[in-house]
Amino acid sequence: MFIALPLYSIAGKVIALDTSVVLNQFRAATPSLSPLTGLFFRTLTFLEHDIKPVFVFDGKPPVEKTPVVRNIYSLRVLNCFWGTKDSIELLKCMGVPVIQAPGDAEAQCARLVRDGVVDAVASEDMDTLPFGANVLIRQLNAKKDRYVETLVDLCILLGCDYCDKIPGLGPKRALTLIQKHRTIENVVLHINRQTHPVPLLWKYKEARKIFLDKTETPVTNLVWRELDEEAVVDFLCHTKHVREERIRHRMKTFHEHRENRREERKKEKAEGHMRQTRMDNFFRVTRKRGQVRRNSR
Repeated sequence: MFIALPLYSIAGKVIALDTSVVLNQFRAATPSLSPLTGLFFRTLTFLEHDIKPVFVFDGKPPVEKTPVVRNIYSLRVLNCFWGTKDSIELLKCMGVPVIQAPGDAEAQCARLVRDGVVDAVASEDMDTLPFGANVLIRQLNAKKDRYVETLVDLCILLGCDYCDKIPGLGPKRALTLIQKHRTIENVVLHINRQTHPVPLLWKYKEARKIFLDKTETPVTNLVWRELDEEAVVDFLCHTKHVREERIRHRMKTFHEHRENRREERKKEKAEGHMRQTRMDNFFRVTRKRGQVRRNSR
């Protein structure tokens, strides 16, 4: 279910992001744009709208992940590993906190929401939901624990990273069965074992336990500092050789936008209403082909 939120509704909120997803989005959407530069633009957009981002980095993949998924996960981490140190340095210059997850970043993001450290997860990855994130911007709001447990069982039936799925059981049938019978244990009692053979030594209970794990991961106090423009320019332009004119121009726009928003808030407070900006406009990372500069980084 897609929920279009007005951007002002999350102003002042703390939002967790899976950094590897963000970097890979830019890598796939705009190959001519350095993911590091994309991270700079994305983070500024958060900050100029008074949203507090927290970037979470992947750790070691869980041993329960299937071999194929572990390879994909490792490749994803490897693809952005080269940029992890640079990303952390850039975010530090921008005054934004980062968190190193012990394992999956999406699982850590979900725990941050569950433990009240952040208000929501900004992600296109549904994996955060079965891990217990009760707010996933642009996707779904699963409000109660029993709904999360049912969602976990549905995700396992559909196929997840931690165990095999029942062959021949498609999305519609799986949804119908879980809505009617509520749990995997009840579902397997009401399916045709010949057309839908249950995998031998099916580790669905282990997968369920991972998703519903309530282990708390200690997180230090999150602190947002004022953006250091000169440090950002020195790092991106003098160290990473991004065109200074481009960075300076965006920073100027950033400061102007924040100042305009301050003035708008004063007027809106007086008028008693706010201009609504859609979340889907905020999250757009692609651009028209004709607008991409081949020499930009």
